[in-house]
Amino acid sequence: MKFNNRNVYVSPKAIIGNNVKIGDNCCIYDNVEIGDNSIIANDCVIGEPTSYYYNDIENYQNPKTSILKGALIRSHSIIYADSIFGENFSCGHRVTIREKTFFGKNCRVGTLSDIQGHVTLGDYCWLHSNVHIGQNSRIGDFVFIYPYVVFTNDPTPPSNICIGPTVGDYSQIAVGAILLPGVQIGKHCLIGAGAIVGKNINDEMLVLGSPGKEIKNVREIISRHSGDTPYPWPYNFNRGMPWEDSSYVEWLKNKIIE
Repeated sequence: MKFNNRNVYVSPKAIIGNNVKIGDNCCIYDNVEIGDNSIIANDCVIGEPTSYYYNDIENYQNPKTSILKGALIRSHSIIYADSIFGENFSCGHRVTIREKTFFGKNCRVGTLSDIQGHVTLGDYCWLHSNVHIGQNSRIGDFVFIYPYVVFTNDPTPPSNICIGPTVGDYSQIAVGAILLPGVQIGKHCLIGAGAIVGKNINDEMLVLGSPGKEIKNVREIISRHSGDTPYPWPYNFNRGMPWEDSSYVEWLKNKIIE
């Protein structure tokens, strides 16, 4: 794409780093910080005012929004104020991220995904397209969430209770799965496609069905294609991971030393 600087508004109260490219028809609101070497593509809104703005327009002050260095925000995405995005954040087109969302570093969010705010995600979380994350959800490090997954948060709708799911490090939530309010998924779990999970899940479990049930330890899964045991996946997958040039085992050793 070309950056023509057409119809771009950047608040004088925003802080823009070095070598930041901002596409046409973008709006960068008050108290937004964008780190060095970031790209904001066409038709994006960064620092969208929260709902409090509409209650008291005259006195509203936009909370701080921090996007650290190396971000890539693709066209027509809207990021609300009062959120923090770690280094190398990237998202697809038409993504909506509401206020009080925290991302660790090297996270990705796919096209048409909707994060409803008050959500915390760790490092290296990869969300594919059309993912919906309800408020008050908690997601650990190295979590993969595939298309059309839904995190719910109201156990007795409609109510004033809002309890999002929690997902442990290295877990994967497969296509079309639904996590019901307040469920806790352990580490290194694999939630199968279309599963509806309403109970807490122990570490390293394969969960299938509706209602979702623990079937077996993920270490017992054998690939129909290779005959190997693919899980826990960090021992077999390294693309884009911090252990890409070594191994997961070596990376863990160095991390412990640090």
